[in-house]
Order: sequence, then structure tokens, then C-alpha cells
Amino acid sequence: MARKYFGTDGIRGATNQGAMTAAMAMKVGMAAGSHFLRGGHKHRVVIGKDTRLSGYMLESALVAGFTAVGMDVVMTGPLPTPAIAMLTQTMRADLGVMISASHNPFADNGIKLFGPDGYKLSDADEEAIEALIDGDVPLVPSAQIGRARRIDDAAGRYIHFAKATFPTDLRLDGMKVVIDCANGAGYKVAPDALWELGAEVIAIGVTPNGTNINDRVGSTAPETLSETVVASGADIGIALDGDADRLIVVDEKGRVIDGDQLMATIAAGWARRGRLAGGGLVATVMSNLGLERHLAAQGLGLIRTKVGDRHVLEAMRARGFNVGGEQSGHIILADYATTGDGLIAALQVLAEVKRAGAPASEVLHRFDPLPQLLKNVRFAGGKPLEADSVQAVIAEAEAELKGRGRLVIRPSGTEPVIRVMAEGDDAAQVERLVDAICDAVRAAAA
Repeated sequence: MARKYFGTDGIRGATNQGAMTAAMAMKVGMAAGSHFLRGGHKHRVVIGKDTRLSGYMLESALVAGFTAVGMDVVMTGPLPTPAIAMLTQTMRADLGVMISASHNPFADNGIKLFGPDGYKLSDADEEAIEALIDGDVPLVPSAQIGRARRIDDAAGRYIHFAKATFPTDLRLDGMKVVIDCANGAGYKVAPDALWELGAEVIAIGVTPNGTNINDRVGSTAPETLSETVVASGADIGIALDGDADRLIVVDEKGRVIDGDQLMATIAAGWARRGRLAGGGLVATVMSNLGLERHLAAQGLGLIRTKVGDRHVLEAMRARGFNVGGEQSGHIILADYATTGDGLIAALQVLAEVKRAGAPASEVLHRFDPLPQLLKNVRFAGGKPLEADSVQAVIAEAEAELKGRGRLVIRPSGTEPVIRVMAEGDDAAQVERLVDAICDAVRAAAA
């Protein structure tokens, strides 16, 4: 069924437009709250947010919607998305909500929903909520309206939870770590957790002002992190995104290490210690073919899914894997969390570096990636991928790459963009094929 509001990761868009207005947020609160009113207990929802200016507006609107249908609300203030998933479980809440547009610019925002088990909602739950958004949700009598309160110790609870995932026989003493929090949701908890584990911490991207989230900082803009690592002589750099559910790492030489290399590092370490479940890991169609070849050489498998951490998690749960993620840095470690967690994944990476007693550049470079190129084509409307002209160019490219590479073309789930990716042993060929497909998409969308 086609979705009207929910995309790849919740509801997202430009604030004060379309589906991201205060009026819509209140409807989402009413609909989601009504859907999760199950049983006779007093119902509760946990609401967190990142540091966007619009978070105040959307938080207030969601609180109005949830309380109007009889749910009590607990507000945490700025916290990482995985912290909200964790608190939803530990507080025995019926629903968790994260107000964030992840790595998007500050003008965008989004609403992510978690069920009582801390996992993102199923397709069936999202479809039921969409139906309620467009319908009439019954309001409770005045005496049954929910209450709202803020809790002050939510950050401390999450720091304790994250630190508990770090091996008890290790400390980060002697390691100089640069942490870039993207002026986002992890700006307090991530530096504090690293410091408490013994690291010498240099924190950047920790001065949010409502409009500077992801602005030339964070996992999608690691240049400042690289410069800081080299200039300070740090051992490693860690970059989170706006809601801290993904990470990118920089080694001591300032080189960026993506999610594929990080997953390979964690999987190898866990396999050596007999901890790796499923005989490999789960990644998306965007992960480099070099990762697949590297794992195969170690006798480990790679299961590929559609793009989106929810698809990775579904495959992990269905097949019994405990490591999975995306090249972009969403890494899910099912032994610890129900969703991607940048801080927890970073702690596992730091543990591998610490155990190896070698520079991050040696420990984290697990394989040589094949030449891979991703380009985005923005379009105003329609379905350019269905055009015969585009399909013909794609078919020619697939035939040329057969046996020597891969081609992945897909529409974004969060914005009007067609993503065109190719990889293969010949970098020039890859670039030529991607450009040809992008040109065909632009022509069809004109």
C-alpha cells in the first residue's frame, strides 16, 4: 500500500509545510496515541528530540495530541534516537517518539515512532496510524486527559546504558578521541560517556543553537573532524549525525572510515570471540562489493536488504544476526539495541582499536573498496524511473557491468531525489555509466 505520510524512516519534511506542521503533529499524536491505547493500564509515551528550533513547536503539538486521547507524556529533551528507544522499553511505555530529521538541514524535521518493545513500528501499525490521521479520533472525557512531565535524569540513564556495552576489562585511558556531535542530539551524552570511560576528549559540534545542526559538522560533513584529529594529534575521530543513530570514524591520519569498514571490524572481532551470530552480517544494497568479497574470504556471509535500517533490522531478527547496518554509518548491534546507535557502535570500534594496540588506520582498514559512485538527481514530480528511455539506459548499463560490478537505482524515501549508484573494478566505467543514467533521468523529469 502506498504511504501518504510515512517514508523510509517515519514522517519527515520541511517544517511548517506539508506533513510537518504543528497541526499535523497534533494529529499524529492523537492517531498514534489512540492506536496504542491497549489494555486497562495507564498509558504512557516518551518523547525526545534533537536540537532543531522546530522541535519545540512539534513537541508541544505532539503533547497536545497524546494527552487529548488520554496518554501521559514523558519528555526528555534533546537525546539520541536510540536513547528514546531504550527509555520506551525501560519505562514500560506504550510508545516512543523521536522528533528529528536525522542528518537533514535544520529547516527539516521528522517524527519517528517506536513501539513498546523499542523497535520501529511495523508497516501494519504505520498504515493503521495513517488511516486514523485522516479520520476522526475520539477524544477522552476531560477527567481522563493525560498529564505531561519532563524528566531530568534521562541523559544519565542513557550514558549508563551505553557505557555498560563497553567491555568491562577495557578502559579508554591513553586514547585521545575527537567527538563531533553535529550540534545535534548527542552533544551532551557522547562526550560525557567517552570521558567517563577514561578517554581524553576533544568535543566539536557541541554548541547547538537551533539552526546549526549538521551545518558543516557531523557524519555527513567529516572535513572539520579530519582536520581536528590531525591538528590535535588524536588517535581517532568519531562523527555522529543529528540524532546520533549513525557514525563515521576518522583515523589518526584524517582518513574517513565508512560504515562498511566499521561493520567489518566489529564482525571480525566478534567472530574471533565467538560472539557473532548468523555467520556474517546484514547490510543494504548500497554496501560496497569489496565488503562482500572480504567477508567471503573469512568464511562469513553478507545478507543484503533494501536501503533503510528498518529493513536491515527486520532481516537480522528474521535470520538471527546480531550485527548489521548501512555504509552511511547506521550500525545495529542487536545484543545491545533495537535500532542504530552511533555511540554504542563507536564504543565497539574503540574496543577493537584498544585491544589491537595498533593505530586506527591499521585496525579499521579491513579491505580495499571497489570504485563506487553515487549521484543524486533531484526532480520536481512524476516517476522518471518508469520512462522507457531511462529503462533502456539502465538495461545497457546492467549488461555492461554483468559479472564485474553492481548497479543500484532507487528513489529516496525522504526527499524527491533519485539515487544512482554503480560500482565495479573500473572507476572510469563506473563514472561513465552513472553519468549516463543521471542524464537520462534528468531528461525524463524535465
